Amino acid sequence: MEEQIKIIKADITKLQTDAIVNAANRTLLGGGGVDGSIHRAAGPELLKECCTLGGCPTGHAKLTRGYQLPADWIIHTVGPIWNGGESAEEELLTNCYENSLKLAEESKFVSIAFPAISTGIYKFPPDKAAIIALKTVYSFLEKNEYPKEVIFCCFSDDAVTHHNNALRK
Repeated sequence: MEEQIKIIKADITKLQTDAIVNAANRTLLGGGGVDGSIHRAAGPELLKECCTLGGCPTGHAKLTRGYQLPADWIIHTVGPIWNGGESAEEELLTNCYENSLKLAEESKFVSIAFPAISTGIYKFPPDKAAIIALKTVYSFLEKNEYPKEVIFCCFSDDAVTHHNNALRK
């Protein structure tokens, strides 16, 4: 199964995969961090489509076209804001990965790339987030045919380290 999972340091907006995952906010209308980068790279058509979706609750996922991105599709998921672990944050983050993977499986996407959801401005501890991400992806891949390849696209060396440590566990 390890051949199905890759951990890289890269710009997710440059990846040529079937889908990339956007760590979006509840409005789906763009924001800072990876969300803003994806919206800028995809072009104004993405915002137009997102305006028709009615937002997205935390832990859920919605699908749009990739527009000007190398990836054909974008799976938008809304991660939890870290509140010390007392507000079901771990369960909500698990749901982000599961629901994104379910959309990928339903669409028969061969490849999908995830950022480190909720670890930026939402302050989820990156080591905990990486463990949840890897555990959820492994569990999903054991039971489903798609996706065939999951890429964890990390923005920093620290994120790569957290994901590699989680992979070893």
